Amino acid sequence: MPIRIYGNRSIKTLPGQTTRPTPARVREALFNIWQGRIVDARWLDLCAGSGAMGAEALCRGASSAVGIEQSSAACRIIRQNWQTVAQPEQSFVILKGDVVAQLKRLQGQQFNLAYFDPPYASGLYQPALEALVALLSPTAEVAIEHDPALWQATAPKGLAIVRQKRYGSTHLVFMAPEQG
Repeated sequence: MPIRIYGNRSIKTLPGQTTRPTPARVREALFNIWQGRIVDARWLDLCAGSGAMGAEALCRGASSAVGIEQSSAACRIIRQNWQTVAQPEQSFVILKGDVVAQLKRLQGQQFNLAYFDPPYASGLYQPALEALVALLSPTAEVAIEHDPALWQATAPKGLAIVRQKRYGSTHLVFMAPEQG
């Protein structure tokens, strides 16, 4: 079933509940919060699912997007979606595999904005956030989608919680590099 993103563009999703797309109102709220930061941003999409968040970032002017996703079928959908929306001057890469292992492969790169939406009960929050710290520019911000019944937002060393938002049953916690 397709979903609509910025500019009334339609992108593909996987059938069934294999991935859990971020609700439209949460996507809109996040991009309103980050609206002044998207243009020319280096976007990182962790547990990317359909790639809707990265597609939205590309549509809104991010210079590049990197998506990490475990599922081969989801990686194919993300590639199709990002090819559809990316402009010639934008770049994107989709990495298949374990999010923590793939983050380690990205060492040396810097991202301005990151979105992390793992399966809520996966246990990926802390290890992925710890691996992510080294990849964030000093002014970066990461938004983490979660269920507070399954994960209590805890910032790893090097990150600080800067705000928390709730949209119905969807919770977002925003973290940024600690300024030392």
